[in-house]
Amino acid sequence: MTTDNALIDHPARRLVVMLPRPYDAAIEHYETLVPEADLHRFYQMASWQATRELAEINAPHGFMRYHRSDITALMAGSTSLWKATQYSMGNHTIAERMFRHDPSAMLHAPLQTVLYADPDGDTKLAVEQPSLLLASYDNPQIAEVGRELDALLAQLITLLGGDVPPQLSDASPRL
Repeated sequence: MTTDNALIDHPARRLVVMLPRPYDAAIEHYETLVPEADLHRFYQMASWQATRELAEINAPHGFMRYHRSDITALMAGSTSLWKATQYSMGNHTIAERMFRHDPSAMLHAPLQTVLYADPDGDTKLAVEQPSLLLASYDNPQIAEVGRELDALLAQLITLLGGDVPPQLSDASPRL
């Protein structure tokens, strides 16, 4: 019996960025910049081109929210005192450019982000750097999407008022 199993180790880099707004204001700002995906409308699109056009409207800064989880509420009653909200953020029209080459790339799409208030009350955004995750597929088209996502993430961090980590500062979109 032959098996096609693979074991692929890959680097990951968690970026934790301080944001200037208090937690609740940062959540509101993030959700304005990363609007909820209008899945009902996406399901109604008659063509991929129409889907792409809707995505440009729905995600003015490149990303939209597919899921939101209030971690603070889930942990109510525990000894954990963190305020935190987790999001699945991405753009399926960008993700399709990876999916066509390797469906397992969807392990990294949408991106997972967490906004939280640390014990001192400082608000932070945590996310893994997309280009490192996607470079592991040994496919230049998928790696290119990773670099594009780095650039979009850098833009989002700037819009949120954070300092872009130097690991993202060389990112430039190649649309």
